[in-house]
Order: sequence, then structure tokens, then C-alpha cells
Amino acid sequence: MKIVIGSDHAGFEHKKKISELIASLGHEIIDIGTDGENSVDYPDYGEKGAREVSCGSAELGVLICGTGIGISMAANKVRGIRAAVCWNEETASLTRQHNDANVLCIGARFVPIEEAINITKVFLDTPASEDARHRRRIEKISSIEERSRSCDCK
Repeated sequence: MKIVIGSDHAGFEHKKKISELIASLGHEIIDIGTDGENSVDYPDYGEKGAREVSCGSAELGVLICGTGIGISMAANKVRGIRAAVCWNEETASLTRQHNDANVLCIGARFVPIEEAINITKVFLDTPASEDARHRRRIEKISSIEERSRSCDCK
């Protein structure tokens, strides 16, 4: 499987370790940066990583910033992306099962690297549920996205 990974400066060290995990699991990595701890803007990496998934270059994504929140907000602006901030293995499992999340977001300042590695492993190993109620809800999310493409707020 192709996995895109990216981070801002706050998530750089986590990105390096999570990349090692992804490679050890036999997945192909698309590393979109950043390549150091110099300050950069997380929206740039959120969008770039999300576009790799949205356009089909990667099947799943892992994005890391200080809190995971900002990079997830940027990623979720890209059509077809369901980016989820996860802080433990259970949230990673549930967001894959129930939401078919295609981008994992992690907050490096709040999730220790060992836990981030475990979260990533669970996220990558958990399939989306085919249960009708979950598929229906995911379709509703997609419908919101389609309706939001216009300025009609009714």
C-alpha cells in the first residue's frame, strides 16, 4: 500500500519514526516533508498530503503537527478527505471502522512517539466497516461536501 506522510516542524521527529514503522510493514512511503525542525506552515503539508490521497497517489495518509488539529483542518478542506485526529489506539480503530478515515492526524506535542507508532499501526491495519449504518453516515458526509461546493446555505 502507498502511504503519504507529512508534518510541520513540530511533528518532524514523529514523522521520522513513523516512516520507519511504515517501511518496516512493507508499505511504500510518499514523504512530502518537512525535512527539518525549521518553522514551516502546517496548512501547506495538510493540503499536500491530503491531495496525494484525494488524487489516488496514496491510499492513506499520516499527517503530524503540534496538536494534530490544524493539519487535520487543512486536510479536511480537500475533497474526499476524511482526516481524523487520533490520540490512542481505540480512536484510530474506530475512525477507520466507522468513518472510513483516510488520513490519520497526530499531535506530536501531546502523543508520545511510542503511542503514535501504535496508533499508526492500528490505523493502517484496521479496515473500514461495510455495515450499512456506517456506509450511510459516510455517504452523508460526502453529501455535505458536495452541497458545500456552492454558496447556497439553505
